[in-house]
Amino acid sequence: MALHAAQNVGDAIDATREFLFPFELRRWLKLAVVALFIGGGLNAPSGQFGGSGSTPDPNGGGELPATLPADFVTILAVVAAVAVAFALVFGIIGAIMEFVFVESIRTDEVRLRRYWSDRWRQGLRLFGFRVLIGLPVLALFLGWVALFFAPLLMSVQLPEISAGVFLLGLPVLLVVGVVVGAVYSFTTLFVVPLMIQNDSGVLAGWRRLWPSIKREWKQYGAFALIGAVLTFVVGLIASMAVGIAAIVLLIPFAIVGVLVYLALSFSSAGTALIAVLAVIFAVVMLVVWALVQVPIVAYLRYYALLVLGDIEAEFDIIPDQREAIRD
Repeated sequence: MALHAAQNVGDAIDATREFLFPFELRRWLKLAVVALFIGGGLNAPSGQFGGSGSTPDPNGGGELPATLPADFVTILAVVAAVAVAFALVFGIIGAIMEFVFVESIRTDEVRLRRYWSDRWRQGLRLFGFRVLIGLPVLALFLGWVALFFAPLLMSVQLPEISAGVFLLGLPVLLVVGVVVGAVYSFTTLFVVPLMIQNDSGVLAGWRRLWPSIKREWKQYGAFALIGAVLTFVVGLIASMAVGIAAIVLLIPFAIVGVLVYLALSFSSAGTALIAVLAVIFAVVMLVVWALVQVPIVAYLRYYALLVLGDIEAEFDIIPDQREAIRD
């Protein structure tokens, strides 16, 4: 049995080249905006813990404050609210941009406003689905962290309890993470095209995909394995490219910064100009990163679409591109 995941590694390169070249700056910049939101993620759960009560001063000089200052708590709450709001906005835009990018590949035309207008409702459904499968994992992780630190918070000097919680919880988290990661990836790579094809929701897309997964589980399993390797390889290449660009660009920025600082005699104005240069450098690097992501994201999306169409012909949303690269 031929594995479509292995056969389409080269075809995806040809499809990506046909899609991105000849080079058009405006087209690449539009795609870079999309890749900026779908080329990465904001999944970074964190946990905080603390204790209350008073602690006697060994020198008898009074007690430590039992509560945090009100200003500190307010600032912390504001920062947390801003971070959550940013993550939500970024996640919503990223979900909608998934449809924008696939539509661009399907039609070979990059029209951000048009595809956004056509697909934003489906993007919201995708975002909601991602939240639904992500929150249980986050809750499980936070519960694991809480159980790990619980003995310390209760002043129980039994390190074997924390070690036991860590060792028992780690494989559970790994298994759950792999399963949820597979659902997340298959939803993005396979269900989104089916949603576009039938103008449907996430669950309707999964109802179409699931019988195919059960019937052709070897093909989808091979895709998962080979796709993971390809993602790692192209990600490594992208990181190297961005790193080289950062070194090349940092040299002129550093020279200009030193000259400005020396010319202004170490004044506050010189410090302010250096800060401005640092911000400009960060923006330039963000643009470079987004441009580097364009061929990476395009290749991985084409690869998934080619595999999907080979497994199930009725799922093919890029028949013209498939025929062109194979002819």
